[in-house]
Amino acid sequence: MKITKPLLLTGGLLCFLLLFQSCLKDDSENTYWPNALVTVKLIDDNSVYLQLDDNTTLLPVNLTKHPFDSKEVRALVNYKEVDEPSGIYSKAVHVNWIDSIRTKPMVPDLGDENNSVYGNDPVEIINDWVTIVEDGYLTLRFRTLWGGDPTKIHYVNLVESPDPEKPYEVEFRHNASGDVHGTMGDALVAFKLDRLPDTEGETVKLKLKWNSFSGEKSVEFDYNSQASSPVQSATTYNRSEINIK
Repeated sequence: MKITKPLLLTGGLLCFLLLFQSCLKDDSENTYWPNALVTVKLIDDNSVYLQLDDNTTLLPVNLTKHPFDSKEVRALVNYKEVDEPSGIYSKAVHVNWIDSIRTKPMVPDLGDENNSVYGNDPVEIINDWVTIVEDGYLTLRFRTLWGGDPTKIHYVNLVESPDPEKPYEVEFRHNASGDVHGTMGDALVAFKLDRLPDTEGETVKLKLKWNSFSGEKSVEFDYNSQASSPVQSATTYNRSEINIK
Protein backbone atom coordinates (compact mmCIF):
# COMPACT_ATOMS: atom_id res chain seq x y z
CA MET A 1 0.00 0.00 0.00
CA LYS A 2 1.18 3.48 -0.84
CA ILE A 3 -0.01 6.55 1.07
CA THR A 4 1.12 9.72 -0.63
CA LYS A 5 1.35 13.13 0.94
CA PRO A 6 -1.69 15.41 0.85
CA LEU A 7 -0.92 17.73 -2.04
CA LEU A 8 -2.53 18.52 -5.36
CA LEU A 9 -1.82 17.24 -8.78
CA THR A 10 -1.43 17.55 -12.51
CA GLY A 11 0.64 15.66 -15.04
CA GLY A 12 0.36 11.93 -14.53
CA LEU A 13 -2.77 12.11 -12.42
CA LEU A 14 -4.47 14.28 -15.00
CA CYS A 15 -3.87 11.49 -17.50
CA PHE A 16 -5.51 8.84 -15.38
CA LEU A 17 -8.39 11.15 -14.50
CA LEU A 18 -9.05 11.49 -18.21
CA LEU A 19 -8.62 7.81 -18.92
CA PHE A 20 -10.10 6.42 -15.71
CA GLN A 21 -13.37 4.96 -16.88
CA SER A 22 -12.15 3.40 -20.13
CA CYS A 23 -9.08 1.96 -18.43
CA LEU A 24 -11.13 0.19 -15.78
CA LYS A 25 -13.30 -1.39 -18.45
CA ASP A 26 -10.17 -2.94 -19.91
CA ASP A 27 -8.63 -4.06 -16.63
CA SER A 28 -10.78 -4.19 -13.50
CA GLU A 29 -7.80 -5.26 -11.40
CA ASN A 30 -5.62 -2.30 -12.38
CA THR A 31 -4.38 -0.67 -9.16
CA TYR A 32 -2.72 2.32 -10.81
CA TRP A 33 -5.96 4.25 -11.27
CA PRO A 34 -8.34 5.66 -8.66
CA ASN A 35 -11.63 3.81 -8.55
CA ALA A 36 -13.35 6.04 -5.98
CA LEU A 37 -13.55 9.49 -4.43
CA VAL A 38 -14.18 9.25 -0.68
CA THR A 39 -14.23 11.14 2.58
CA VAL A 40 -11.75 9.81 5.14
CA LYS A 41 -13.48 9.87 8.53
CA LEU A 42 -12.05 9.29 11.98
CA ILE A 43 -13.19 6.58 14.39
CA ASP A 44 -12.57 7.01 18.12
CA ASP A 45 -9.54 4.71 18.23
CA ASN A 46 -7.73 6.74 15.48
CA SER A 47 -8.68 4.24 12.80
CA VAL A 48 -10.82 5.33 9.87
CA TYR A 49 -13.70 4.47 7.64
CA LEU A 50 -14.35 5.80 4.15
CA GLN A 51 -17.61 7.46 3.10
CA LEU A 52 -17.98 6.38 -0.53
CA ASP A 53 -21.22 8.22 -1.28
CA ASP A 54 -24.26 9.43 0.61
CA ASN A 55 -25.28 5.86 1.46
CA THR A 56 -22.20 3.63 1.32
CA THR A 57 -19.41 3.27 3.88
CA LEU A 58 -16.19 1.29 3.52
CA LEU A 59 -14.15 -0.35 6.27
CA PRO A 60 -10.47 -0.38 5.16
CA VAL A 61 -9.22 -3.51 6.88
CA ASN A 62 -5.54 -2.82 6.16
CA LEU A 63 -5.47 0.75 7.50
CA THR A 64 -4.57 0.41 11.16
CA LYS A 65 -4.40 4.15 11.82
CA HIS A 66 -5.54 7.40 10.28
CA PRO A 67 -3.29 8.16 7.27
CA PHE A 68 -3.74 11.95 7.39
CA ASP A 69 -3.06 13.06 10.97
CA SER A 70 -6.64 12.49 12.16
CA LYS A 71 -8.01 15.08 9.70
CA GLU A 72 -11.25 14.54 7.83
CA VAL A 73 -10.34 14.97 4.17
CA ARG A 74 -11.54 14.07 0.72
CA ALA A 75 -9.30 11.58 -1.07
CA LEU A 76 -8.79 9.55 -4.20
CA VAL A 77 -8.42 5.87 -3.49
CA ASN A 78 -7.90 2.56 -5.20
CA TYR A 79 -9.50 -0.25 -3.26
CA LYS A 80 -10.72 -3.81 -3.66
CA GLU A 81 -13.64 -5.40 -1.85
CA VAL A 82 -12.65 -8.29 0.41
CA ASP A 83 -14.59 -11.10 2.02
CA GLU A 84 -14.12 -10.01 5.62
CA PRO A 85 -16.56 -8.82 8.30
CA SER A 86 -17.52 -5.16 7.83
CA GLY A 87 -19.55 -4.73 11.03
CA ILE A 88 -21.72 -1.62 10.86
CA TYR A 89 -20.13 -0.55 7.57
CA SER A 90 -21.46 -1.34 4.10
CA LYS A 91 -18.39 -3.19 2.81
CA ALA A 92 -14.94 -4.34 3.87
CA VAL A 93 -12.15 -3.27 1.50
CA HIS A 94 -8.39 -3.49 1.05
CA VAL A 95 -6.84 -0.11 0.19
CA ASN A 96 -4.12 -0.35 -2.45
CA TRP A 97 -3.32 3.37 -2.22
CA ILE A 98 -4.95 6.55 -1.03
CA ASP A 99 -4.08 10.18 -1.83
CA SER A 100 -5.73 13.09 -0.07
CA ILE A 101 -7.14 16.14 -1.82
CA ARG A 102 -6.59 19.62 -0.43
CA THR A 103 -9.65 20.01 1.80
CA LYS A 104 -10.67 23.45 3.07
CA PRO A 105 -13.48 25.26 4.88
CA MET A 106 -15.50 27.97 3.20
CA VAL A 107 -14.53 31.60 3.82
CA PRO A 108 -16.70 34.67 4.53
CA ASP A 109 -17.64 37.19 1.86
CA LEU A 110 -15.58 40.39 2.32
CA GLY A 111 -17.42 42.56 -0.19
CA ASP A 112 -15.12 45.04 -1.91
CA GLU A 113 -12.08 43.30 -0.38
CA ASN A 114 -12.73 39.95 -2.06
CA ASN A 115 -10.40 40.71 -4.97
CA SER A 116 -7.50 41.85 -2.81
CA VAL A 117 -7.85 39.06 -0.23
CA TYR A 118 -9.03 36.08 -2.30
CA GLY A 119 -7.91 37.11 -5.80
CA ASN A 120 -9.87 36.94 -9.03
CA ASP A 121 -7.52 35.14 -11.42
CA PRO A 122 -9.30 33.02 -14.03
CA VAL A 123 -9.87 29.28 -13.86
CA GLU A 124 -11.97 26.74 -15.71
CA ILE A 125 -14.12 24.31 -13.74
CA ILE A 126 -13.93 20.91 -15.42
CA ASN A 127 -17.02 18.75 -15.87
CA ASP A 128 -15.60 15.50 -14.55
CA TRP A 129 -16.48 12.58 -12.26
CA VAL A 130 -14.55 14.25 -9.43
CA THR A 131 -16.44 17.55 -9.78
CA ILE A 132 -19.30 16.71 -7.47
CA VAL A 133 -21.31 17.63 -4.39
CA GLU A 134 -21.65 14.74 -1.95
CA ASP A 135 -21.22 13.93 1.72
CA GLY A 136 -21.30 17.61 2.68
CA TYR A 137 -18.41 18.59 0.38
CA LEU A 138 -18.00 20.35 -2.95
CA THR A 139 -15.09 18.74 -4.77
CA LEU A 140 -13.78 20.47 -7.87
CA ARG A 141 -11.35 19.74 -10.65
CA PHE A 142 -10.17 23.06 -12.02
CA ARG A 143 -7.76 24.22 -14.72
CA THR A 144 -5.58 27.31 -14.89
CA LEU A 145 -2.16 28.59 -15.93
CA TRP A 146 0.83 27.42 -13.90
CA GLY A 147 4.28 28.94 -14.40
CA GLY A 148 6.15 26.14 -12.71
CA ASP A 149 7.85 28.50 -10.26
CA PRO A 150 8.08 26.55 -6.97
CA THR A 151 8.20 29.82 -5.02
CA LYS A 152 4.72 30.81 -6.19
CA ILE A 153 1.71 29.53 -4.25
CA HIS A 154 -1.75 29.51 -5.79
CA TYR A 155 -4.55 30.13 -3.28
CA VAL A 156 -8.10 28.92 -3.87
CA ASN A 157 -11.18 29.57 -1.74
CA LEU A 158 -14.93 29.08 -1.73
CA VAL A 159 -16.62 32.32 -0.70
CA GLU A 160 -19.99 32.49 1.01
CA SER A 161 -22.85 34.37 -0.62
CA PRO A 162 -23.05 38.11 0.15
CA ASP A 163 -26.85 37.90 -0.14
CA PRO A 164 -28.71 36.35 2.83
CA GLU A 165 -31.65 35.77 0.49
CA LYS A 166 -29.45 33.58 -1.72
CA PRO A 167 -27.33 31.58 0.74
CA TYR A 168 -26.71 28.74 -1.73
CA GLU A 169 -24.88 30.94 -4.26
CA VAL A 170 -21.14 30.58 -3.65
CA GLU A 171 -18.08 31.76 -5.54
CA PHE A 172 -14.80 30.02 -6.35
CA ARG A 173 -11.86 32.41 -6.04
CA HIS A 174 -8.28 31.94 -7.27
CA ASN A 175 -5.24 34.02 -6.36
CA ALA A 176 -2.32 33.05 -8.62
CA SER A 177 0.16 35.22 -6.68
CA GLY A 178 1.22 36.78 -9.97
CA ASP A 179 1.93 33.39 -11.56
CA VAL A 180 -0.37 34.01 -14.53
CA HIS A 181 1.77 32.63 -17.37
CA GLY A 182 3.03 29.20 -18.27
CA THR A 183 0.98 26.17 -19.33
CA MET A 184 -2.50 24.94 -18.47
CA GLY A 185 -2.67 22.38 -15.68
CA ASP A 186 -5.35 20.77 -13.53
CA ALA A 187 -5.74 20.40 -9.79
CA LEU A 188 -8.31 19.16 -7.28
CA VAL A 189 -9.69 20.86 -4.19
CA ALA A 190 -12.58 20.09 -1.83
CA PHE A 191 -14.58 22.48 0.33
CA LYS A 192 -16.61 21.52 3.38
CA LEU A 193 -20.10 23.02 3.09
CA ASP A 194 -21.04 23.16 6.77
CA ARG A 195 -21.23 26.98 6.68
CA LEU A 196 -24.28 26.73 4.43
CA PRO A 197 -27.75 26.74 6.00
CA ASP A 198 -29.28 23.37 6.81
CA THR A 199 -31.59 22.36 3.96
CA GLU A 200 -33.79 20.52 6.51
CA GLY A 201 -34.02 17.42 4.39
CA GLU A 202 -34.85 19.22 1.16
CA THR A 203 -32.70 19.15 -1.98
CA VAL A 204 -31.82 22.65 -3.21
CA LYS A 205 -29.76 24.08 -6.04
CA LEU A 206 -26.24 25.04 -5.06
CA LYS A 207 -24.99 27.64 -7.55
CA LEU A 208 -21.25 27.92 -8.07
CA LYS A 209 -19.87 31.04 -9.76
CA TRP A 210 -16.32 31.69 -10.97
CA ASN A 211 -14.24 33.92 -13.21
CA SER A 212 -13.23 31.93 -16.29
CA PHE A 213 -10.83 32.78 -19.08
CA SER A 214 -13.86 33.85 -21.14
CA GLY A 215 -15.73 35.75 -18.44
CA GLU A 216 -18.06 34.92 -15.56
CA LYS A 217 -19.60 31.44 -15.51
CA SER A 218 -21.83 29.44 -13.18
CA VAL A 219 -23.14 25.92 -12.70
CA GLU A 220 -25.71 24.35 -10.37
CA PHE A 221 -25.46 21.22 -8.24
CA ASP A 222 -28.10 19.37 -6.25
CA TYR A 223 -27.38 19.83 -2.55
CA ASN A 224 -28.96 18.25 0.52
CA SER A 225 -27.18 18.90 3.80
CA GLN A 226 -28.70 15.77 5.36
CA ALA A 227 -28.15 13.40 2.45
CA SER A 228 -25.03 11.68 3.74
CA SER A 229 -25.30 8.79 6.17
CA PRO A 230 -22.32 8.93 8.56
CA VAL A 231 -21.79 5.86 10.70
CA GLN A 232 -22.36 6.26 14.42
CA SER A 233 -19.60 4.60 16.42
CA ALA A 234 -18.12 4.46 19.98
CA THR A 235 0.36 3.64 -5.70
CA THR A 236 2.49 3.87 -8.01
CA TYR A 237 1.86 6.73 -10.41
CA ASN A 238 3.64 9.92 -11.50
CA ARG A 239 2.34 13.45 -11.04
CA SER A 240 3.45 17.06 -10.99
CA GLU A 241 3.03 18.80 -7.65
CA ILE A 242 1.66 22.33 -7.48
CA ASN A 243 1.96 24.78 -4.62
CA ILE A 244 -1.68 25.39 -3.80
CA LYS A 245 -3.45 26.35 -0.62
